Amino acid sequence: MPRKARTKSSTGVYHIILRGINKQTIFEDEEDKRKFIKTLAKYKEISGFELYGYCLMDNHVHLLLKEIRESLATILKRISSSYVYWYNEKYERIGHLFQDRYKSENVENDTYFLTVLRYIHQNPLKAGLVKSVWDSNWTSIHEYVHNIEFVNIDKGFLLFSTNRKTALVKFIVYMQETNDDLCLDLEKRAKLSDDQLRECLFEAGVTHNSMLQQMDRRNRNVVLANLKNLEGVSIRQISRVTGISKSVIDRIK
Repeated sequence: MPRKARTKSSTGVYHIILRGINKQTIFEDEEDKRKFIKTLAKYKEISGFELYGYCLMDNHVHLLLKEIRESLATILKRISSSYVYWYNEKYERIGHLFQDRYKSENVENDTYFLTVLRYIHQNPLKAGLVKSVWDSNWTSIHEYVHNIEFVNIDKGFLLFSTNRKTALVKFIVYMQETNDDLCLDLEKRAKLSDDQLRECLFEAGVTHNSMLQQMDRRNRNVVLANLKNLEGVSIRQISRVTGISKSVIDRIK
């Protein structure tokens, strides 16, 4: 069956995932990540696209960009081909590194633009790799707050305020907010129903919400931590089912 043609974004803005073939690692060390970022900066100038956000994980990359002079397919071919050539030389390998077909979604409005930007910046946090959205060295969040290098930060800031100082404060708050955003997720997650979640609580010996709320904090947190580790369960859903606030659940490791 032929592949379904991609729908063109009316804004020209896309959220993209470049993923290692067979989920393999595409960044073995920090030098590899630095090289990929230099490649992004190089082809931003050559291809003329605007880059609003990025996140480098060990086996995939998130990008938020706008095509201008060249098509999205051409841009990504340039970036991936250049990086793979360098990577294969370094590790004395041959063959593909990225999956042939990148994943993308259209970003058609400003609200979703900010949602995607936060999702990209929170990717290492949600993966459990860092304790704070500020701890990862491999997302574009630091260009918004500290040193601008090649990311186009104006569009993001202007969506908060025309006053740069006000926009920065609102940006910092927004980037740290707890949320259940999935955006262009790598995997389709099977979502547990509320009744299934209640059954999990029952199996843990919690037969009703008041019992959970009357537990000492240590035992309660053990139960909540186990719920957070379940596949297909969100913090918002746990809060709804248990009556425990999202902020409390979010702090539990």
